[in-house]
Amino acid sequence: MAYSADTEYMLDVLKRLLAVDSPTGFTEKATEFTVNELKQLGYASSVTRKGSVLAEIGGEGRPLILTAHLDTIGAMVAQVKANGRLKITNLGGIRPVTCETENVRIYARNGKVYDGCLQLNNPSVHVNREAGSTERTYDNTEIVIDEDVHTKEETLALGITNGCFICFDTRTVQTESGYLKSRYLDDKLAAAILLELAKRVKEGKASLNRKVYLFFTTYEEVGHGGKGGLPEDAEEILAVDMGCIGEGLDGSETKVSICAKDAHGPYDHSVTSGLIRLAEENGLQYAVDVYLNYSSDAQAAIAAGYDLKHALIGPGVYASHGYERSHVRGAENTLALIEAYLKQE
Repeated sequence: MAYSADTEYMLDVLKRLLAVDSPTGFTEKATEFTVNELKQLGYASSVTRKGSVLAEIGGEGRPLILTAHLDTIGAMVAQVKANGRLKITNLGGIRPVTCETENVRIYARNGKVYDGCLQLNNPSVHVNREAGSTERTYDNTEIVIDEDVHTKEETLALGITNGCFICFDTRTVQTESGYLKSRYLDDKLAAAILLELAKRVKEGKASLNRKVYLFFTTYEEVGHGGKGGLPEDAEEILAVDMGCIGEGLDGSETKVSICAKDAHGPYDHSVTSGLIRLAEENGLQYAVDVYLNYSSDAQAAIAAGYDLKHALIGPGVYASHGYERSHVRGAENTLALIEAYLKQE
């Protein structure tokens, strides 16, 4: 029987969360958003020193952590150039080629926010014959600030200095056919799925046959989101993150992906096998894949020394770390698999 979830809240909270700038290292607003959202749903939560959000949503016995991350890829000012423009450095796996001509917000240390755009140096095709063939790097692209500045001193006078955070527009779109297009579906789509789960538990639409924590991390994009702050009584961690789509993989936007192994090693065989069985029994669209260029907060927790069973699932996301695409059905299949896993004896 096909699973049909009420996705109105999930899609609403996704769009609102995507609108909150939260590149890794600059996640205070996303943390606050999540705390307030959980409070509105009727849950108390706590915030770790790193800004992760922890909430217990009910159940008893065999404590499980469901984790998604609030931080995204992004950029930071590495140099204010002599022409008043900005050389940037990446935060996480963002690449200039996927962000060229994208509008940005520059968060100055004085609290002001300025608009700008990432461009190739000397980008006009009427001036630069090599504009089309030039490989884009952080050395030959720059942020053009939408202010009348032409020197380093004029830009510094705005309060824009080295170390200021830069956030790229998301261009969030939901199509009538159910596709979700946006930057940062990795991993805000999973965060929205977990908030939808919390709502369904509170309303009695989803049951828990074990104790369940939700853990919304920061710093996942730089590898240490899950390395601290986890509840000590937990026995298992299930990371809900994006499923990879590409050549050689079976995942798609409409499926829930189950990762058997990533760049750091295999996930727990018994948990992964149980998830596959439940996906089959519930008639879900799913894929099992190996991700060669990937890690997760579940792997970070294991690397930090936590003695946990660990697994990874998530909705398929196309064009990861670029302008990403998923589908409502992929989110529904992911939610359905989580609910099936939590209700089993």
